[in-house]
Amino acid sequence: MTSLFQRLLAGIIAATLAIGVAAPAAAENRKVVLSQLFQSVMFLPVYVAIDKGFFAQEGLDVRKDTSGSPNASLSAVIARSADFSLHGPEWTAIAASKGAPVQIVAGVVNRAAVWIAARPDIDYKDPASFSGKTVATGMMPIASTSLFTKLLRESGVDPAKEHVQVMQVQAGSELGPLLAGKADVAVLYEPALDQVAAKGMKVIHSFPAQYGPYLLSAITTRRDADPDMVQRFVTGLQHALAFMRANPKAATEVAKAQFPSIEPAVIESAVRRMLDEQVYPASVEISPAALKIAMETQISLGNLNAQPDFETFVGARFIAGALAAN
Repeated sequence: MTSLFQRLLAGIIAATLAIGVAAPAAAENRKVVLSQLFQSVMFLPVYVAIDKGFFAQEGLDVRKDTSGSPNASLSAVIARSADFSLHGPEWTAIAASKGAPVQIVAGVVNRAAVWIAARPDIDYKDPASFSGKTVATGMMPIASTSLFTKLLRESGVDPAKEHVQVMQVQAGSELGPLLAGKADVAVLYEPALDQVAAKGMKVIHSFPAQYGPYLLSAITTRRDADPDMVQRFVTGLQHALAFMRANPKAATEVAKAQFPSIEPAVIESAVRRMLDEQVYPASVEISPAALKIAMETQISLGNLNAQPDFETFVGARFIAGALAAN
């Protein structure tokens, strides 16, 4: 009897192997969509997480889409056509204040990574020097223009009275008017800053130096998003940040691959500047102070009525999980 059972069992195993189902196929990584405002070197931690396989190690296949505006990226998350978005937290705070079920779950840019560049003949001493000048900047309420507007206000410079012509353009294209001679000054992110510097323009103001810790960009998702997916994403991003600090040259190579049309020397300079000025955070952690000062900018300009409640606006449990796993 035992012999017959063994022979039958052997036959079943052989038949199973023959039809190729002896072992289950390895599960594919979960497909996830991240909608970013624009392609920027300041978002390098996300690109490192994708290109170096840190998201894949967490079981995620992350595709990044570029929307061209923070509003479009955030709208994609709200409409569930994207799982995450990457832009300034002010957009998320404004949407949340109007009832949208969104929160921020990881910091990506931990300084006000915006600089002002000007033609080499501009004699800049302080914001009053912008009088009579044309300034190219992004469309409000993007952080760069918000910071520039706040700088003028705090310096007592009235753009109308001082004839400061603010030329608002699509995010990422601010360098165009400056290089074409249609603007005297531009408010820039990287790598645009080092692109114009390579063309002879000069850097006249650094917002990272002015403010210190400042949550400029963060990862947004829906509050009802799958918590396992969110945790995996935040953990993968944390691994990427740790990798960047330990391997800055390897991170710079990722940046070069992401921006193949830009001179390698420009990319190297841009990454070095942001490492030196601590634009890339040490971790995904979001500090109350960094969030508060970023939101104060928007409140002072009338874009946001009040500070968001940190406990409900920030997905702290995902941050804690990522830090514990690193």
